[in-house]
Amino acid sequence: MVLSATDLLQLKEALQIAVVKCSERCLYNSAKWAAELLDSLPDTTTTAASTAAPTFVHPAISPNTDPEEAALEQRELNKYLLAKSLFDCKEYDRCSAVFLPDNFLSGLLSGKPDDIAPSPKGKGKAAVSESSSEDVLPEISQKSLFLALYAKVISGEKKRDEDTEMVMGPQDLGSTVNKQLLVVSRFLEIWFAQHTSEDGEVVGSQGFLEYLYGIVLAKEKNESAAMDYFVRSVHQFPMNWGCWLEMTNLISRVEHLNQISPHLPQHIMSFIFHLHTSLELYQQGPNLAHQLDELLNVFPTSAFLLTCKALLAYHSKDLIGAEQYFGYLLSLHPHRLDSLDHYSNILYVLELRPKLAFLAHLCSSLDKFRPESCVVVGNYYSLLSQHEKAVQYFRRALTLDRSCLSAWTLMGHEYVELKNTHAAIESYRRAVEVNRRDYRAWYGLGQTYEVLEMHAYALWYYKKAAGIRPWDGKMWMAVGSCLQKMGRNRDGIKALKRALLADSYYDSTSSSFGSVGTMDRMAHMDPDVLLQIAQMYDGLDEEDEAKAYMELCVAQEDGGASAEGGANLGDSIAIHHDSPGGGAGASDDEGGDRAERGGGSEGTGVTAATSKARMWLAQYAMRTEDYSTANRLATELCQDNVEVEEAKALIREARSRMESASTWGG
Repeated sequence: MVLSATDLLQLKEALQIAVVKCSERCLYNSAKWAAELLDSLPDTTTTAASTAAPTFVHPAISPNTDPEEAALEQRELNKYLLAKSLFDCKEYDRCSAVFLPDNFLSGLLSGKPDDIAPSPKGKGKAAVSESSSEDVLPEISQKSLFLALYAKVISGEKKRDEDTEMVMGPQDLGSTVNKQLLVVSRFLEIWFAQHTSEDGEVVGSQGFLEYLYGIVLAKEKNESAAMDYFVRSVHQFPMNWGCWLEMTNLISRVEHLNQISPHLPQHIMSFIFHLHTSLELYQQGPNLAHQLDELLNVFPTSAFLLTCKALLAYHSKDLIGAEQYFGYLLSLHPHRLDSLDHYSNILYVLELRPKLAFLAHLCSSLDKFRPESCVVVGNYYSLLSQHEKAVQYFRRALTLDRSCLSAWTLMGHEYVELKNTHAAIESYRRAVEVNRRDYRAWYGLGQTYEVLEMHAYALWYYKKAAGIRPWDGKMWMAVGSCLQKMGRNRDGIKALKRALLADSYYDSTSSSFGSVGTMDRMAHMDPDVLLQIAQMYDGLDEEDEAKAYMELCVAQEDGGASAEGGANLGDSIAIHHDSPGGGAGASDDEGGDRAERGGGSEGTGVTAATSKARMWLAQYAMRTEDYSTANRLATELCQDNVEVEEAKALIREARSRMESASTWGG
């Protein structure tokens, strides 16, 4: 993506306007995001621009282009400054009362929406009947109206948190609601009815009231209408990043994202939104990486885009690369706490205790009462196996922000370690309520119910996790194991073959597992999964299939090159016509990274799974009177010091049979 100097100047002005307008409406996170993106733009000051500076009036401080709105803003400037100051001091009810007194808002709820006549023409002002005089709204600017109503919503959220019981306490049911949503929804419903023309267009709209109405509708679980208002908002003012984030929260599937994309404005923000939402849906691949690189060419030091790059590597299971990206990001922005909880997860999995200790100390010194800081410290104590302290910090993070997804999920993991299954299930359920796309919470629920031996419940949750991460072999392994415990071996075999398909390292030039010689190109497969498939075939009395997978399991010791009949198993494993290379959720890059780390041709060496498979093959050879093969396999078991006594017994029996056969033959 290459932008001309004029395009860069226009983009810079748009971001400056976004910072000012979002700050005026107290949308602090959106203003911060726009300011960070603005700061990452390279300096494009030209000679012509510098000579024109004395007469230049920046658009960020230029007056409102709508004369009617400009007149209203000028008239109510004193009140607006008072309301803005009260909002900044967190006196939200006082802020709202500056423009919308409580008696007016309470009287608004007694009216009926049918009393509002639709707007005829012109500026979209509705002809309000005399009988509905109580529904006539005060004549104030959209900026002041947004501030007043937004303060009311924030006040309701604050009171909801105050009324909520202690996190995971006996009365914490998660059912407390924001009581101010009803009056705000009623007010905006009337406002849009009065300002909508016959063709359905809100005349003179600035886009912020649509954004606020979308938030209210989303909290009321009216997601389709909320998405409609969010789309309207980004058409009016595309630089409001908070609106794009709300849209991301409503999208749960890639198909939904593809349906929404054609209705979005042709703007760079749509490009960034598509990238961010794809990452939230755990997508990966070369196309997404290419889009990210194009944006980084425009914003080379953007903390947001560098975080996206780290998360892309994280979702692709390239933990080493993700750790390096986060380390580089931390060196560029050492005081930025956003997304450091993801960094702590990576350090936890890699067991980099010194780095995690440094990160915990850094976060605590910057702001110990940020949810991200509490999550980082909780991960550090979890790595030290101090699970009670870890739970304490995760609960502190949730006290600060009930919607902190990482804290809910990680606290569920800690309760599993503490053998408190009831609390673990509740933590995972709350995580799913915050974000239904969190596959870790679904997988955690499946694990917890499996511990309780409630396999039907566990299977349902495992399938939800596998639906979100269809090319993650771990999800399908869990599904297959659960089906096996339920006695559904045939279905379990299909799930485990899908796990092999997802986790196998494959040549980027191969099109699918069904092609000739594909098994020869497969560098490594999980021997535990192969053993499990073979055991399920054995339980179905299909010894030929069981033997083939046992041989393939043993062959993984030296990289799979010695599997007898391995090429013939390609058709058996390829149970799906789709391939990871063709799906949106997988990439050839992921397989390449894994092959580099795992060593494609090195093999796994002797493992418990390969030893069990070798023992089964030796016993099978005895049953089929192939005594020389049984003797060879049992001898290998003795050399590996695995099941030595049983192997020696097999050797004695095999040699005895061979001697007997030789005697009779003589």
